[in-house]
Amino acid sequence: MPHSVEEKKRVVARLRRIQGQAAALERAVQAGTECGALLQQLAALRGAATSLMAEVFESHLRETFGQAGAPDELDRLSRLARSFLK
Repeated sequence: MPHSVEEKKRVVARLRRIQGQAAALERAVQAGTECGALLQQLAALRGAATSLMAEVFESHLRETFGQAGAPDELDRLSRLARSFLK
């Protein structure tokens, strides 16, 4: 979980963008938008949520294991986690 004021602001801003994407997707479904366009919007929504998840996970790793004194290993784990979340 983001703990600094700046991290919280950044996460809340991302969540609001995701909410906007979800609302736009709902409007598109209601309007009968073609499947291809819906799939494109869904992919963007999934990407935004996955990116947010990776950011929060990385923050958790650094918070939990950052005191262990292995920043290179934390970077490696963060990159690995991001590759699995794609």
